[in-house]
Amino acid sequence: MKFFVDTADIDAIAELNELGFVDGVTTNPSLIMKSGRDILEVTKEICDLVDGPVSAEVTATEADDMIAEGRKLAEIAENIAVKVPLTWAGLKTCKTLSAEGRMVNVTLCFAANQALLAAKAGATFISPFIGRLDDINVDGMDLIAEIRQIYDNYGYGTEILAASIRTVNHVKQSALIGADVITAPPGVLKKLADHPLTDAGLDAFMADWAKTGQKIL
Repeated sequence: MKFFVDTADIDAIAELNELGFVDGVTTNPSLIMKSGRDILEVTKEICDLVDGPVSAEVTATEADDMIAEGRKLAEIAENIAVKVPLTWAGLKTCKTLSAEGRMVNVTLCFAANQALLAAKAGATFISPFIGRLDDINVDGMDLIAEIRQIYDNYGYGTEILAASIRTVNHVKQSALIGADVITAPPGVLKKLADHPLTDAGLDAFMADWAKTGQKIL
């Protein structure tokens, strides 16, 4: 499974990237706003930092404008994945940009039928939103499983990018179901290493080691 980091925070990306945990980055208008940076400037900096796909989202709502924005964003770097919403205009944009050889991430997916349309439009990635479905008492993992089955049934190459990841359990369940990629905030990725028994075991080892009075260095 590939790990994408869902942030526009350069320092957070760099920290995880040094550990080899960054296969790509996803951004959106809200994350750009939070960064307080110019979208073209910060996106270029992220692209220079990581080798994998960097999703940069269009802000237009009409297809012609989306296509123009997508082409502009794609000029930033070769590893840009143009991010478009799962609307008819977004699907038209996806079809056009994909035909031009550009990576496209179709986002805000909440239904398997939507994911089917995105695959047929040539999407590189489909981003189903797990957490937002959970918020309305719908199991977001069921959507991941449905998309996985549909894509496997027909051999679609679109990668399932599990998004709106809120917990480490979302990561585990996405991996068990077979999502190709997860994108999560840095804090969630860091928590994957946490376990109370690991902490307790280390405390016990350190207490015993202190009793020996020894040092390695």
